[in-house]
Amino acid sequence: MENQANSSGTQSIERTILVLKKVAARNTAGITLAEVARETGLKSPTAHRILACLVEQGLLMQRGTRREYFLGMLAYELGLAANCHFNLRELCGPVLNRLARDTGDTVFLTTRSGTDSVVIERAEGSYPVKALTQMVGERRPLGSTAGGLALLAAMPAAERDDVMRRNRHRLNRYGKLSETVLDHMVERACQLGYALNDGDILPEVTGLGVVVPTLLGSHYAAISIVALNHRLRGDRREEVVGMMNAEAVKLSETLADAGAAFSS
Repeated sequence: MENQANSSGTQSIERTILVLKKVAARNTAGITLAEVARETGLKSPTAHRILACLVEQGLLMQRGTRREYFLGMLAYELGLAANCHFNLRELCGPVLNRLARDTGDTVFLTTRSGTDSVVIERAEGSYPVKALTQMVGERRPLGSTAGGLALLAAMPAAERDDVMRRNRHRLNRYGKLSETVLDHMVERACQLGYALNDGDILPEVTGLGVVVPTLLGSHYAAISIVALNHRLRGDRREEVVGMMNAEAVKLSETLADAGAAFSS
């Protein structure tokens, strides 16, 4: 009987964590009860009970015309409490430095902040002419940089469309960027499996971006490299993308190991 109770309790926890992950992955646009039930495979009454409990405890909140669910204040506070153990800038340093050394170009680490992307670290390579297109701490609409484009393209379609709708009035501040240009760049990124700014914003500059894999399924960080156009053409472009993907996986593993070390 005790084993059955333990098994049932574990299953309830697993279902609750699954629901939290689904809400987190759709936290910008929100997610409805029906969508949670469909995406988790849970029956609607079960999904509703879990969601209601999470709202009551402050891990989720509910708002909007469709009563969508979002992460709540307690989730924010828990993230702040965990933050001291996950210094992303410190952990990513070796990755960015290796890429800058091996490519000779400028490497950026970008994170998502709502409908924006923010550069939190940068490493400069040895090539004498540098494409220093962003400063550390600079905030831009998602899609207006290679890292932000990678994050935007990796989103579920509904959330991506919502972000692009909210940002559309801001795009023309950045070179040649427009709604049409961004639509094309996102479509191309989805086809290629990585973000490519092939002189689409600044004619003389090319940018490449890849997301950092996560256990959550949604992505909050991306690595990008920006250089003069001729430095990221043909076979070298594919070689650099391969290096970036390999380092993104290493960074993901480093973050996972850091989490495991602090939880052991």
